[in-house]
Amino acid sequence: MKLKALKIGKITLKSPIFLAPMVDVTDLAYRKICRDSGASIAYTEMINISAILHENKKTLNLLKKYSKEKPLGIQITGNNFEEFEKVLPYLKPYDLIDLNCGCPSVRITGNESGSYLLKNPNKIAKIIKILKKSGKTVTAKIRLGYKTNNVTKIAKAIEKAGADAITIHARLAFQGSSIPADWSQIAKVKKAVKIPVIGNGDINSGEKAEEMLKICDGVMIARTAIGNPLIFKKIKTYLETGKDYNIEFKENIKLFQEYLSLVKKYDLIDIPRIKSLGCNFLKGQAGAKKIRGQLMRLRSIEEIESLIKSIF
Repeated sequence: MKLKALKIGKITLKSPIFLAPMVDVTDLAYRKICRDSGASIAYTEMINISAILHENKKTLNLLKKYSKEKPLGIQITGNNFEEFEKVLPYLKPYDLIDLNCGCPSVRITGNESGSYLLKNPNKIAKIIKILKKSGKTVTAKIRLGYKTNNVTKIAKAIEKAGADAITIHARLAFQGSSIPADWSQIAKVKKAVKIPVIGNGDINSGEKAEEMLKICDGVMIARTAIGNPLIFKKIKTYLETGKDYNIEFKENIKLFQEYLSLVKKYDLIDIPRIKSLGCNFLKGQAGAKKIRGQLMRLRSIEEIESLIKSIF
């Protein structure tokens, strides 16, 4: 199939292939290697607006971007209308603002944000209206519902509030990855709204991406992209040629080495995060269990670089 550009609000994407915002994954360095591998847009990991307003160092690191990172999306969540008003000036550097209404973490829902917002479509709509004051492209990422499916009602409220697109993770808030994503609900929403709909859930190959694009406008890759940025090259190749792209383990590890260089360059060194990602990069390799054990005992990025270089 011919890959078409996708217009969302004020931005036009070269392709409909998205990297999902993921906590402890999509920092500046990881976004760059995924964009270079074929993702048309990437987002900061989800950030609570109260953390942005407090301007702590960790949050400021999450807000970092590289010079040619265009377009760039930021994903935020929260529950306080006044704080959403106050955060608007902080959002000026970004091209797209995405409201997270899908995170099921108890730490997030306990603050009545993330997927907790699905209980109240009218509140989501009011937040969207506030964010639209920024003049930016505004989207929302949702699930099918909190405990019961009310996805169409939520989607219509989001569209009516002025959102430029909606992403649907086709599971309820309490459902994990062991429950198959219900793509029929994405198709249902696509018929109910006029704004672009991006599908998310269980897209792990070019074939799956093609299936999703038959029922909606874009595909968002999350879990499959962790430690596997070349999934974007694989999907793009399949969509453009109908042929599969065989990911070579060494090619993927080279991207991990690039990731390590980038976190040093941009002062984003977080050893627990790096080791977690590294373990994902090692999946499927002979002897990976032993190497992961060695990796988890290391304490500096130089030690990690040395281990990867010595083995590969």
